[in-house]
Amino acid sequence: MNKQPGVIGIKLGCTQIFNDDGTLKRVTVIEAGPITIVDKRTAERDGYTALVLGFGERKEKHTAKPQLGYYKKANLTPKRKLKELRCEAEFADKFEVGGVLKLDELFQVGQKVDAQGRTRGRGFSGVVRRWSMAGQVQTHGTHECRRHGGSIGTNMTPGRTLPGLKMAGQYGDELVSVLNLKIARIDADKHLLLIEGAIPGASNGPVFIRQAVKTRKRKVGR
Repeated sequence: MNKQPGVIGIKLGCTQIFNDDGTLKRVTVIEAGPITIVDKRTAERDGYTALVLGFGERKEKHTAKPQLGYYKKANLTPKRKLKELRCEAEFADKFEVGGVLKLDELFQVGQKVDAQGRTRGRGFSGVVRRWSMAGQVQTHGTHECRRHGGSIGTNMTPGRTLPGLKMAGQYGDELVSVLNLKIARIDADKHLLLIEGAIPGASNGPVFIRQAVKTRKRKVGR
């Protein structure tokens, strides 16, 4: 389980920046802040250690009464998004309920991070769009089956359609993680993270950024 520090935010979109040597970088802009510590999980009380992060503001009239009491107990305003971040006890001890996470204290330029987002939903899609199948031939009398998937059955044995075949169906709207992306720039004052490459999800969609857990370590002498 990844227990590295991280933040929640929203994907603002994609843009490009220039390095000092004039080379171009394609980056995704993430608004990750201000992030408020809404609650803490402790090993003595809950059996594990975690921080509950809150992002954005929500009107009280749009908040359920049980949730509203939860926030008032912590002397906080309702938050739009919540995310529980598993972490080490040493990291959790640095923060108190009501505190704010600062991006420049969690990340550094050039650091590798893992990004998680929900892809755009594409509804019920055919096999050509969903699985990039070639479809049927376009000549020799092909009639109304140019984008069909072809035969899905078997012979007498086993005499049924096997599970897991690539067929038409729901496409998109899945939780996808992209590993080992590099941070290109940090704007702590505006709570912005610029990350090289693409991050799953549509603009204004929620994302979860945390320090990478599978970074490749170079061997000494190579």
